[in-house]
Amino acid sequence: MTKFLLAVHVLAAIITIGPVTVAAGMFPAAVRRALAAPDGAGILPEVRTLHRICRVYAVIAVVVPVFGLATARSLHVLTSPWLLISIALTAAAAAVLATLVLPGQAAALAGLHGAADARSTSAVQRAAAHLGMYTGVFNLLWATVTVLMIVRPGSTTGA
Repeated sequence: MTKFLLAVHVLAAIITIGPVTVAAGMFPAAVRRALAAPDGAGILPEVRTLHRICRVYAVIAVVVPVFGLATARSLHVLTSPWLLISIALTAAAAAVLATLVLPGQAAALAGLHGAADARSTSAVQRAAAHLGMYTGVFNLLWATVTVLMIVRPGSTTGA
């Protein structure tokens, strides 16, 4: 059963978190391209799609910690420091995504619809810059969790 739980956990992480990481990373550049093109010149649908990918896969990604906790319970490592740190970092990544990245994307997308004047264009450019930073933090948190999951410092099965 442990191998099944671990396989589902790893597959869920790859299939759900990977697309959010990539789409969130592509979003700020797509916003800047949409601002530079006359009337969004066909780029606005790309920006909407990237935001939709982030929203949908973020919801589905809830299965990652669910199966991760089930796997940890099965392996009797729920109190291991590397796991507790991973859980905290996962919660932080989820908070960054839910409170900074997704709302920032929604605001930038709304701003693109009304970016006719210089003031709103400037606000959308600032939002894109902030999104780049928030996405970087989100990606760094996930990279750290991934390393902790592989290395498992202090674990008897660690590398």
